[in-house]
Amino acid sequence: MLFPWVRQGRQVIVRGPISRIAAGESLKYFLTRSRGSQLGAWASNQSSVISARAILESKLLEVKQKFSSGEVPLPSFWGGYRLEPESIEFWQSQSSRLHDRFEYTRDAGGEWVIARLAP
Repeated sequence: MLFPWVRQGRQVIVRGPISRIAAGESLKYFLTRSRGSQLGAWASNQSSVISARAILESKLLEVKQKFSSGEVPLPSFWGGYRLEPESIEFWQSQSSRLHDRFEYTRDAGGEWVIARLAP
């Protein structure tokens, strides 16, 4: 996972295995969301290309009618992923390409070890 802050000349890179979270955990989080957000999850095929906002608004009206009474159920296609960090690198731009880089990695005991990396 990369978090770039180009204007500030900084970035953070997190590396590690990624896994889908369990449905129960997704449901627990989904229930903390507002009703509008829950309905939006049903209305939007996230990251798909759409030709107009009116498509979203029409789908939202349809979903509002479908779930007009009672709770909004967790969509089967909705959920999250967890990144288990094995290393985290903090990078800061410096002149002459001599950037500051610090990498945090876990040792055998699970403690974080910090190392300075050459640019």
